[in-house]
Amino acid sequence: MRRLVIAAGLIALGGVVFWTLTMPKTLAPNQTAGLIGNATKGAQVFWGAGCASCHMAQGATGDAELVLSGGQRFASPFGTFLAPNISPDPIRGIGGWTLTEFANAVTQGVSPEGTHYFPAFPYSAYNKMQLQDVADLKAFMDVLPPSSAASLPHEVSFPFNIRRSLGGWKLLFTNTSWVVTGDLSAAETRGRYLTEALAHCGECHTPRNALGGLIRDKWLAGAADPSGNGRIPNITPGALDWSEDDIVAYLTTGFTPEYDSAGGHMVHVIENMSRLPESDRAAISAYLKRVPAVPN
Repeated sequence: MRRLVIAAGLIALGGVVFWTLTMPKTLAPNQTAGLIGNATKGAQVFWGAGCASCHMAQGATGDAELVLSGGQRFASPFGTFLAPNISPDPIRGIGGWTLTEFANAVTQGVSPEGTHYFPAFPYSAYNKMQLQDVADLKAFMDVLPPSSAASLPHEVSFPFNIRRSLGGWKLLFTNTSWVVTGDLSAAETRGRYLTEALAHCGECHTPRNALGGLIRDKWLAGAADPSGNGRIPNITPGALDWSEDDIVAYLTTGFTPEYDSAGGHMVHVIENMSRLPESDRAAISAYLKRVPAVPN
């Protein structure tokens, strides 16, 4: 009987520890207080972050890309994730969110209801975003066309559908430290911000461990496509021998130095990058040359 009591006590204690450690963490209210978004600047953040690429309707083109109705499907080893409606519709979208709620979602991966988002939403990169950029992004998204399309549920099975466990995943695999450090130039520092935070390039180009965490010592060294089809290339200097001008040209036009063209999801990335100032594309190019080389 005594052993049963001790076992029950240990289980209860373990539950309390688990519940405490996995509790969603949010920004302090004063972190967004006083921030006023600028929609014009927010447009650049929007394209840099690639929001439309995932949240527009499947196959949308032109102005329809700005209708963030969601619905695209993203297969992974953990299940299939469906992009939600993030248009400014106040019922089906996020039009009713405050800036604090929006910032918590983007940088902390926490919903207005206080639950964890799945890391298919790349908050582990966005957590390095400047909060003024987050405010500017919201200001731009608030003036986009609303959509009344309902967000569809993710197709994720047990145990991966236990939202609370994502608090443990965050403890293990999210942090706000930069991967590339050292004495960087102003252009390299800007490129780091664009690559590691805003454009979240590492989310696709860096291999993951069995739990889906990024293997940071193989940063941008290429990875299996989450869908199970093909491989995303190594873009470190250990494999990518393009000049900085070659990289800028690719991010502008989608054509490689060999006159091949970008395909798959990279088509949308190029479309986004081409809308940024050329100085930003040059900054990304300069940064990529400072990434530690990892051979194929």
